[in-house]
Amino acid sequence: MSMRREPLLVFDGDCAFCTTWVRRLQSVLPRFPEAEPWQWLDLEELDLSHDDATRYAWLIASENRYRGHAAFAALLWMQRQWGLRLAGRLLVTPPFSWVAALGYSLIARFRHRLPGGTAACAMPRGA
Repeated sequence: MSMRREPLLVFDGDCAFCTTWVRRLQSVLPRFPEAEPWQWLDLEELDLSHDDATRYAWLIASENRYRGHAAFAALLWMQRQWGLRLAGRLLVTPPFSWVAALGYSLIARFRHRLPGGTAACAMPRGA
């Protein structure tokens, strides 16, 4: 039985855009979980499918699993600064959550066209 690292941020390590932003967030957020590309992890052990891992970034902490914009919100909840924690709460509260979900979806879909993105960042067809 392997020990699960928690909390754990799971992201697409083949995507330069994703990797760049994880590293930037690590440098500015004082409390940051362990972050690993999904390509280095046993997805089955994390109860994630290949589709889950290619569509979303995930923050896995104890029994809680956050994906996409909610994973980013959870990163903000972990911080000591009340302003960051408040921003995290707003990101998952309607109507802000609707905008955050749409924004995440657009960024994920077109990340290969964004600065730092490469063809490896493109979402699989039909995603």
